[in-house]
Parts: sequence; C-alpha cells; structure tokens
Amino acid sequence: MSKEFVDVLVIGAGPSGCVSSSYLKKNNVSVKVVEKTKFPRLVVGESLIPRVMDHFDEAGLFPALDKMGFEKKLGARFLRGNEVCIFDFSNKFGEGWDWTWQVPRADFDNVLAQEVINKGVDLEFETEVTGIEFNGTDSVTTVKTKDGETKEIHAKFVIDSSGYGRVLPRLLDLEKPSKLSPHSAIFSHVKDINREEGTEGTLISFDIIETEVWLWVIPFSNGNTSVGIVGPTEYIDRLSENGDAAEALRKAISLSDYYVKRFGDVEFLFEPKHLKDYSCSVKTLFGDGFALTGNASEFLDPVFSSGMAFATESGMLAAKLALRQLNGETIDWQKEYSDYILYGVNVFTTYVKEWYTGNLQELFFHQPENPDVKRKICAVLAGYVWNKKNTFVRIHNTAIKNLAEFIKTEKQQA
Repeated sequence: MSKEFVDVLVIGAGPSGCVSSSYLKKNNVSVKVVEKTKFPRLVVGESLIPRVMDHFDEAGLFPALDKMGFEKKLGARFLRGNEVCIFDFSNKFGEGWDWTWQVPRADFDNVLAQEVINKGVDLEFETEVTGIEFNGTDSVTTVKTKDGETKEIHAKFVIDSSGYGRVLPRLLDLEKPSKLSPHSAIFSHVKDINREEGTEGTLISFDIIETEVWLWVIPFSNGNTSVGIVGPTEYIDRLSENGDAAEALRKAISLSDYYVKRFGDVEFLFEPKHLKDYSCSVKTLFGDGFALTGNASEFLDPVFSSGMAFATESGMLAAKLALRQLNGETIDWQKEYSDYILYGVNVFTTYVKEWYTGNLQELFFHQPENPDVKRKICAVLAGYVWNKKNTFVRIHNTAIKNLAEFIKTEKQQA
C-alpha cells in the first residue's frame, strides 16, 4: 500500500474545500484534497449571499470566478400573493459586499477546483475516503482511487469539507438530528424561453405558496433557470402519489400564480432531484486533529441561501486555525472555531424557524416598511450574522418574534 505525507488533508473539493486548500497553499502549507466525485457534477445551492465574496477574495479565488460572467445577485425578492418585498444588498446595516452571484453549481465548483489546481494544490478526483485513524492530532486516512488502488494519507490535520457526504461524521459517529422540523425540496433546471427582459428576468425570487411552502426561481446568465419547491416533507410527498419528482415539481409550479405562465410548459433539463429531510447537524465541529466545515457539519435550510456562506466561513476559519496550530500555537478550538461558527448558525436558525412560523414573513410584508428594521434584516440575509452591532443579530432570539407580535396586535386593534 502506497503512502503519502502532507501537513493538511482536505476532504471534498466544493467551495469550502477550495477556500481552505487555496488559503493553506498560499501560506506554504503542504495540502492535499481528495474528492469522491468527478467534476463537473450537479449539486444544489445555486444562490449565494454577499458574505462568501470576502472568502473567495481572501483565498485568491475571486478573479477566476469573476471572469466567468455569472449572473450578479444584487438582492432578493419575496412574493406572497399580491404582496412584494425586495431586499437590496446595497441598502443594509453595516459594511460588507453589496452583491454576489447566482450560479449553476456544476460550472461554478469546477472553476473553483481548476483554479485551486492551477495554484499548485494536489487535488485528486474520484478518490473515496474509506477509513481514518487518529493518533493525537496526527491521522492516517485510507482512500480508494478511481483505479481501485488503496493508499494511506498521513496528515497532521484534517479538514472535512465533504458536504452532504459527511465523511467524518459518519466514520466517527458524530451525526445528530437537526433542530429544524423535517423539510424537503425538489428542483431542476429549465431553458428559460419565456424569460422577460431586464431585471424581471434575472431577479432571484421566492414565491410563497403557503406559510411553509415556497417556490424558488434562480435565473442564470447562460439562459437557464433553477426552479425548486420547498416545504414540509409530508407536503412535498403528497405532490405526487407515486413519488414522481417531475410530476411533483410540475404540480408545484402550477400552484404559483406568478410563475405558472413562465415555467408551466417548459421542459426540465434533467430529471428533478428530490432532497428529503435535508437539514442535519453534528455532535461536535472539531476534535483532535480535525475540523468539520460546511454541510459536513451543519446544514439548515435553503430559504436564505446560507449554505455556501457557512461552508466558506468555516472553511476559511478552519484553515487559519490549522495553520496557526501547525506553527506551534495552542488553539482553543471550542472558543475560536465552534463557538464562533455556531453563533452564526444559531442566528440563521432563528430566522429559518421564524420564517416557517410566519413571524418573519409578517415583518417582510408589513406596510409601511420600517427602513431601519429592513436594513438590519437585510444584513442578516447578506450573511453578516456575526455583527453584534446589529440588534437583529445580537437579540435574534426575541427581536423577530416580539416585533411580529406587536404588528399583529396593531392589526387586530385596527
């Protein structure tokens, strides 16, 4: 059995793994990335939020992405019947990026991976992790290559960026149920032949069918659009009696008065994918010699597109802390990594929960708008969930619920 020796092993070549490995390579760390699949590959998570731009920029990956001409995302629109709420990222509380992208992930992730390779990172596709053993912070990871060869990778630290593969959570028995109620999604891409000119044709939108059921519409610069339905698992399962994902998605589109004309008769570019009970969690985000990042740790819900933001936030932070540890520093992983990441996760978890209770929707569509409240919520939707100067971050547990109850009381009195 052949052996390889590196400072850091990164499992997974998605955005989190690419940010981690690119940062480490830039800082002269010996790093290897193993990826189970072959790129390009289809994956969900096509709507980004501005916070990710900080990470791509710091990792040196922004120029390669910017050249691709992906559709710019300047904000987001929420629809509920005749009601409309539009968030503009340039009008948010605090500093930060005012825009990001909406992307076909197969193309986006492939550009990231190829740029990491261009920077000299040893990235090996179609290589599956089959086992791992730790001796303190040192580890020996067993992998199987596409040729069927088994080999060992000896590393001083492991960053698990395996996404839905959740490699270390499975191997180390770290998985636990999510705090969120079970929701599922079905999505596909369409050739957007009925797309309108201008902003209407390119604006990402969320159409609320029922309080807990919504349709996403994410237009891409290549003329295609991602369309998906999200709701409680029982609701999604009822959309098709025989479990036909295409039938279910077609039925969901027919429920949208706003989008049925645009997408009701277009063909799906691939058989719709059904993501069932997607939210997940873990018992710990780190251990001796490893850190979990992105969807390998926590995945919440796609309603606010937070997935990639947590992936790149955790990927960058894990790489920085691993570098310091390799340089001889003693790292308090609980405080500097877990507590920090989970603070942001908890903020977004509150927003997801209050979305599905209807309280957050009450704030979104209330008229007249409160500009200060909207700017602060917009900053959260942009991913700046660690800025405690923002009261809708600092007291997230009570701010949304209390304000929503106040609005409801006013309506009742009126």
